[in-house]
Amino acid sequence: MHGVHVSVGSLLSFALRSALCAEKMSSDRRRNLSSWGDTWLSPIGRSGLYEAGASLTQLTRIASTSSRLLRTLPMAVSTSRRGGGVLAAVVTAVAALAMLGGVAWGGNPGFTCGPASAQKGFAFCNAALPAEQRAADLVARLTTAEKVGQLGDQAPGVPRLGIPVYKWWSEALHGLAISGKGIHFGNGPARTATSFPQVIHTAAAFDDGLWFRIGQAIGKEGRAFYNLGQAEGLAMWSPNVNIFRDPRWGRGQETPGEDPATASKYGAAFVKGLQGSSLTNLQTSACCKHITAYDIEEWKGVSRYNFNAKVTPQDLADTYNPPFRSCVVDGKASCIMCAYTLINGVPACASSDLLTKTVRGEWKLDGYTASDCDAVAILHKSEHFTRTAEEAVAVALKAGLDINCGVYMQQNAASALQQGKMTEKDVDKALKNLFAIRMRLGHFDGDPRGNKLYGRLSAADVCTPVHKALALEAARRGVVLLKNDARLLPLRAPTVASAAVIGHNANDILALLGNYYGLPCETTTPFGGIQKYVKSAKFLPGCSSAACDVAATDQATALAKSSDYVFLVMGLSQKQEQEGLDRTSLLLPGKQQALITAVATASKRPVILILLTGGPVDITFAQTNPKIGAILWAGYPGQAGGQAIADVLFGEFNPSGKLPVTWYPEEFTKFTMTDMRMRPDPATGYPGRSYRFYKGKTVYKFGYGLSYSKFACRIVSGAGNSSSYGKAALAGLRAATTPEGDAVYRVDEIGDDRCERLRFPVMVEVQNHGPMDGKHTVLMFVRWSSTDGGRPVRQLIGFRNQHLKVGEKKKLKMEISPCEHLSRARVDGEKVIDRGSHFLMVEEDELEIRFQD
Repeated sequence: MHGVHVSVGSLLSFALRSALCAEKMSSDRRRNLSSWGDTWLSPIGRSGLYEAGASLTQLTRIASTSSRLLRTLPMAVSTSRRGGGVLAAVVTAVAALAMLGGVAWGGNPGFTCGPASAQKGFAFCNAALPAEQRAADLVARLTTAEKVGQLGDQAPGVPRLGIPVYKWWSEALHGLAISGKGIHFGNGPARTATSFPQVIHTAAAFDDGLWFRIGQAIGKEGRAFYNLGQAEGLAMWSPNVNIFRDPRWGRGQETPGEDPATASKYGAAFVKGLQGSSLTNLQTSACCKHITAYDIEEWKGVSRYNFNAKVTPQDLADTYNPPFRSCVVDGKASCIMCAYTLINGVPACASSDLLTKTVRGEWKLDGYTASDCDAVAILHKSEHFTRTAEEAVAVALKAGLDINCGVYMQQNAASALQQGKMTEKDVDKALKNLFAIRMRLGHFDGDPRGNKLYGRLSAADVCTPVHKALALEAARRGVVLLKNDARLLPLRAPTVASAAVIGHNANDILALLGNYYGLPCETTTPFGGIQKYVKSAKFLPGCSSAACDVAATDQATALAKSSDYVFLVMGLSQKQEQEGLDRTSLLLPGKQQALITAVATASKRPVILILLTGGPVDITFAQTNPKIGAILWAGYPGQAGGQAIADVLFGEFNPSGKLPVTWYPEEFTKFTMTDMRMRPDPATGYPGRSYRFYKGKTVYKFGYGLSYSKFACRIVSGAGNSSSYGKAALAGLRAATTPEGDAVYRVDEIGDDRCERLRFPVMVEVQNHGPMDGKHTVLMFVRWSSTDGGRPVRQLIGFRNQHLKVGEKKKLKMEISPCEHLSRARVDGEKVIDRGSHFLMVEEDELEIRFQD
């Protein structure tokens, strides 16, 4: 039996808040309901945390309280746009955990086309045929009503054809999640799943091999749940590869950060791992979301449900779209999800230019397209893009959308057909894409437990020692050391006589998980991790929550004075940043800063500050305070987060993480979140966004991160400073002059063959000068001779990781593709390579590359 440290009440309360964020309602109503959840749900199990080794069956006691709690819910909240209302959302939130107490999931998975089935002679049951041909045969056998029923995320069964119910919506951002409808953490054989760090944390490792292995582990566990009858679908609506453009965005924690190259690498690697080794026999189906330019939840009255993102062609080409292109072209993702956002006046889910011309036409998506939840309804109800519900359904399907998360298309497609807004061929096209994916997942190949690749996956493949070790590795690799004055860290445990661990996040399970969490195999909080090294460590919350409206300053300073070392574990929570909630400030919430400063002043020696956050925070006060000797950022580090943090603190692991986002000062918040421009505008004082364009003050720069060792890097070989570089490959092609007067080569004109011949290696030498063995992350950038025409200040083009013993020196090979790495987007979005000099940068070293015909 897997043990879980879990405060049941807070977990239920948070599940409720997560469900409410998916609801379309005013922020006031959501806050009122969230408060109701905190009041009624949090006290459950308040007597203490379930410790490691405790049986999850202890949670059965909460089931009997569910109906009583729900009766206290104000009846005024009984309606919402989801049709089932907020009450249904609350029931779902409570049931997601209450079912642990007695609702049994598990058994035989649903399937059709078995050897004894009545349908075995139909073409759609013939596994030897291509998936597209099988899907076309199945769709042709459906009635119009049956077809319409398949257009929502909960697709009903078709008993006369032996087709079982299928649920498209499952979440797997950093582990199987309780969000969505497809995965059931029930009373079956698999009651928990490996909870990896939130994506922003693992992004700090800058390691696509690590990202692949995490995706692979999640995919295996998802398929195991399916084989056990605990999943009614294998479509994982993950990863989120939107650009973390603004530091206030509540969902930035779900993403790989602000850099399009990193997000592109992350998306492709994670998708490959999640989907498995065969494109015709998928382990699970990955869905990259949310195309495109989506990064606002609810900010100062601006809602994601009707926000019109005004985006330039240049920013679309080199910032917002590349991660999605990489998902499809490099990762072979089988799904793309469109966002709520309007892009230059056209909703993403109603844009044929986006869904059909770009995603299917240019990128060659082999799969299906899905809407974000209720995005089709929003076309009519919030964005007023169409006059009727029927028009909304027709516009979306004709634009290239295949399925709607929600019931809106199921409810309105039949009348749209009757009114002539669309034809049955429009529906058929969507269903062929959907059923082709289900064919590739093996849903029409008989019992999935007979699948040669994945049929043997079972409960023994969930929460395995390998997966738990991977969760620890990922948590360790993502920790970023921001400050280490006088080499305060690492500590030697035998020399620490006593320790104070202060801060709500130090002993809060939910602070480890971030949003879209599942039920973890096991957990270790930062306090628990530190206790493994210092048995006598004492814990004090300091604040009742991360909001820190009231601080126990006197108690905290008293404990600090009596302790040999002080650890402050502070930061944010899902009450400050999450889906549906953006921040308005970059400062630590409430009285956290005052508490930290008071404790640091009272402490015998400099304190150690540990931050659990998704987005960046302005901690300038801590940077400059000599009584704060060390600072660590640990994102939301997952089930093994506390152990990972302690391992870094006490030198078991040498930190190697680098920040995947720029940390801006509080003054950055004077700029509106709604300005989507990446490039600066000197005329108005707009500073631009991200390390690629922003030149203003920072708290910490993108890519910043310290180590306990001193590493040195230099470029030792490459194409060289040759004026004739590229001449052979570009034979017959001449640079063109743009209206701006630049001499450029158009990437489209260079062509795939020439682009391939232009590739060249660059060797980077890395040496560890000690005093500890460790891994070093090498980031390679390119810069141009000027930033005119919207050229970036610099652009990340590659990264490598290398473990080195003290004194060891190694050479790393970085592959440079000029068409990808040396190109830039012109104002009109066209990709070009400048004739002349480009500079490859690794730390303080540069290599000039001259590109000409």
